[in-house]
Amino acid sequence: MTNRIRDLRKARGMTLADLAAACVPPTTAQTIGRLETGTRQLSLAWMERIAAALKVEPASLMRAEESEPARIIAELGPAGPEPLSTPREAVPPADLAAGVGASAPLVLAVAASIGEYRPGDQIWLQSLDPAADAAALTRAINRDCLAPRPGGRLAFGRLIDRQGARIGLLPPGAGQKQVVIDNPAWIACAIMLVRPL
Repeated sequence: MTNRIRDLRKARGMTLADLAAACVPPTTAQTIGRLETGTRQLSLAWMERIAAALKVEPASLMRAEESEPARIIAELGPAGPEPLSTPREAVPPADLAAGVGASAPLVLAVAASIGEYRPGDQIWLQSLDPAADAAALTRAINRDCLAPRPGGRLAFGRLIDRQGARIGLLPPGAGQKQVVIDNPAWIACAIMLVRPL
């Protein structure tokens, strides 16, 4: 079995030093490098520390030898696609979303074209408790969110307003009016779009 520490670290945009500092207790970049390359044994204790720092499940760090992973072969930048000197493993969306928050991600399936979304899209969302996490709710401003409305209905749209316990969502369709919700029990903020091509 080989590990996926490097691939998960790169997918999160972290350096060896960033990951080392995020471990509890902190460690060195050299130690993380040795664990990534297999020159140091990856024990269960190390798996738990690194998984917590990467915000993924410990099992996500391991990959069976027989499975051939998807590979990132190029990066698209302002100058166009640039080939990578060494291809790296592409981290599946479920692995990226697994550690985003304490609760399991929610998924909103798109059935018809609306705004920038197409049929077949999946919008992955992370639940927030508006009463307990005011900072996360503030960071959700200008992001697409899902919230419950009275009568068992839901509202989805760009979070454009927050005044105390009241929020305002602007639906993605053209010409739609803002939906105001008083004291929603929860809000789920979009964290990832999965679109089949």
